[in-house]
Amino acid sequence: MQVSRHIGQPSESNLNIVRSISSAWERGDYSSFEWADSEIQFVIADGPEAGRRSGRAGLAPSLREFGSAWDEYRSSVEEYREVDDGVLVLTYATGRGRVSGVEIGERRANFFRLRGGKVTSLIVYWDRARALADAGLASVA
Repeated sequence: MQVSRHIGQPSESNLNIVRSISSAWERGDYSSFEWADSEIQFVIADGPEAGRRSGRAGLAPSLREFGSAWDEYRSSVEEYREVDDGVLVLTYATGRGRVSGVEIGERRANFFRLRGGKVTSLIVYWDRARALADAGLASVA
């Protein structure tokens, strides 16, 4: 796993918070929301269920539903990229839909913005190239 710094220097504690969240998700644990600001903005930028939710009340059910929608879902971090206003996590996800049986193997990304030790915004991308473009980074992944 690689950490790249781009455009600015977010705090090491922010990177550690994002690493902790990503580590739990790699284990399939979507149960903790202590890291989320009470007014977090949660955006699914693209994919089959694109949309926006606000607050922990919007985030928690979305993550729980996501975790239960899959058989054998695995997401592994390939790289952390620090940018001026957050941390972009490049991932590789595999799994099979519980109901559809559709199998995936995709390069994805999650973008975290933090303030005061809490995640204030989480944007989930099914399309990694879009995540890189939105973060102002060249699509080299």
